[in-house]
Amino acid sequence: MFVIQDETGDLHFLVSPKLGQVVQGNDMAYIDSLLRDFIERAKLHPGDLFQQLCSLSVGPLVTLEVGSHLTNYPRLQELSLRFVSYPN
Repeated sequence: MFVIQDETGDLHFLVSPKLGQVVQGNDMAYIDSLLRDFIERAKLHPGDLFQQLCSLSVGPLVTLEVGSHLTNYPRLQELSLRFVSYPN
């Protein structure tokens, strides 16, 4: 998952199009619930949610990279191009 905060402060969520193949069983229900919660919280407090996500380490979710510009992380930028918006 990529969470991108744009210049206006809005959050955009990108997930692998193969999310259902990568995450299975009970974990998928957990991830789906978290994603739906993130979307709702992003509508009310996008900045606070983004800061929380930047330090996330809960269950199967761990923050790997945090930066101001995705272009500073060419490998991640390339990977993000294969991801899709959530919700679609």
